[in-house]
Amino acid sequence: MTTQEERKFDELLLLLRETRGFDFSGYKRTTLIRRIARRLEALGLRDYDAYRDLLELDPGEFTKLFDSLLINVTGFFRDATAWQRLRELVVPALLDLEPASRPIRVWSAGCATGEETYTLAMILAEELGADEFRRRVKVYGTDLDEKSVQVARAGVYGDRALADVPADLRERYFEPADGGFAFRHDLRGRLVFGRNDLTRDAPISRVDLLVARNTLMYFNTETQLDVVRRFHFALSDPGFLFLGKAEMLLGQRHAFEPLDLGLRLFRKRGPVTGDITGGAAGCPADRVSGPPALASVALDCGPVAQIVVDVPGNLALANSRAAALFGLGPRDVGRPFHDLEVSYWPVELRSVIEQACEGRGPVELREVNWYRAGLPAPELFDVSVVPLLVSGDLAGVSIHFYDVTRYRRLRDELKQANRRLEQAYTELRSLNEALEATNEELQSTNEELETTNEELQSTNEELETMNEELQSTNDELRHLNDVLTARTIELDEVNRFVSSVVRSLGDAVVVLDEQLRVVVWGPGAEELWGVRADEAAGLPLAELDAGLPLDVLCPRLRAALADRSRPPVEGEGLLLDAVNRRGRPTRLDVRLSHLRTEDDAVHGLIMVMKEIRPQEP
Repeated sequence: MTTQEERKFDELLLLLRETRGFDFSGYKRTTLIRRIARRLEALGLRDYDAYRDLLELDPGEFTKLFDSLLINVTGFFRDATAWQRLRELVVPALLDLEPASRPIRVWSAGCATGEETYTLAMILAEELGADEFRRRVKVYGTDLDEKSVQVARAGVYGDRALADVPADLRERYFEPADGGFAFRHDLRGRLVFGRNDLTRDAPISRVDLLVARNTLMYFNTETQLDVVRRFHFALSDPGFLFLGKAEMLLGQRHAFEPLDLGLRLFRKRGPVTGDITGGAAGCPADRVSGPPALASVALDCGPVAQIVVDVPGNLALANSRAAALFGLGPRDVGRPFHDLEVSYWPVELRSVIEQACEGRGPVELREVNWYRAGLPAPELFDVSVVPLLVSGDLAGVSIHFYDVTRYRRLRDELKQANRRLEQAYTELRSLNEALEATNEELQSTNEELETTNEELQSTNEELETMNEELQSTNDELRHLNDVLTARTIELDEVNRFVSSVVRSLGDAVVVLDEQLRVVVWGPGAEELWGVRADEAAGLPLAELDAGLPLDVLCPRLRAALADRSRPPVEGEGLLLDAVNRRGRPTRLDVRLSHLRTEDDAVHGLIMVMKEIRPQEP
């Protein structure tokens, strides 16, 4: 790829981030190039500029592009051996957690259309029993693709999707529904699905088991390390991590220990590395003195955007700053909060609200990026979710959005100044570095070995990604094959019906097109003239070796075609002397009818020939 093509490709990724909020900068570049090239080939476009123009003219193409980039290949009990190992090693450890009544929290990250999330639910329900499952287990399923999340939220699957589910589990956990089979309603309430970007959004916390199979392999090495650090933060102690067969935890041995390295089962150990959520942001809730009207005005005019959600989950209050930021109006007050865009954009708040309510304490999110149209750079917000307690009882939740864009800019400027100081310090250390050259050479050799190992891992992940793409293409081809098979069956049935009609007429039936070529040569015609149907089909009637008086018949046929005004059912008789296949003279009664289309247009003739046998004396 040339430098100019690289620049155009980066501009396309920037368009996706600014207009739709999808940031693919952390994904493997080779995979993105290959998947976008597939869309260009399907649309017959030559370069990225033409594709950008199409995206601006046809917003529906964004959906097709995201379906291609976010390869949602999944299934129930995918890699059955790995799931059996999970059941043997991890599930008993979860059931032994103290105290025995402690809730079990499970997170399926990158859940696609939800098959693996429901697989987890079935495994835990089998071990705990339905009653204990409803009382203790909470399963969260998240994915970047909102369309896939909607399918998972519905929980309805067809026979093909359920083919790998054992028959006994299918009978116990799925009920007939419109369009397929739905997961049991009484257990479905313990599963929560939502959109989550693993590279940007806050992770779900206090998780006992985290399943992210074939998710990390789409990210580059730097993003993989960042996501793994988020996973480490999300897991409780002890906590378990279940990855895909092509994924490893290179450079994270201090954070996870393998339970079964071949099947990618790990257990958390060691302190979390890196800042995942940031420290607490102080926001004292001082009591406002004075008349109630003054308190209301002070709240509404405050510089911090504030939203209040009541206990049932409805929007109770939004001050002027919040209304201006998120486009809220008086009509939105009283609406369910999860129906409002602010509940999931710029950050997923529903799970955070639930966490704050369960823990009866504030939850802080640091430096949330918000890409807004018309702005050259994203805005940054610190988000604070504080439960409102009255006499120890939960009265609602207050959400504050602190604009920290300016402070982030100052911090970046400070970092640049520090980098310049470090450069000056590096020049002073040059003499010392010369003395350490030998040690660095040994270190370089070690790093080369590690780089080779990482390259091999990256190649393995790339092959697995291509395998996922091939499986997706195979599913599409299987669907096309089913459609073609159905069409072939319909065509065979129509041909059998036409053949049955022609045989049932008994007489010699011939169907001609407008050029007097044979379309249908009935069995009676074969018997009468000794010419097989496969020999006659497609030939002009005048070229057939039959005993018909063609010099008399053909002009009458052309005249019948020319007279298109007569009703299609009216025949006209014609008596002809001919010679049959045995070489004997025979008298024919020939009747003609128009062959018409549904709009009454004539496109051929139906000719019925009946032998007139002499009457017995």
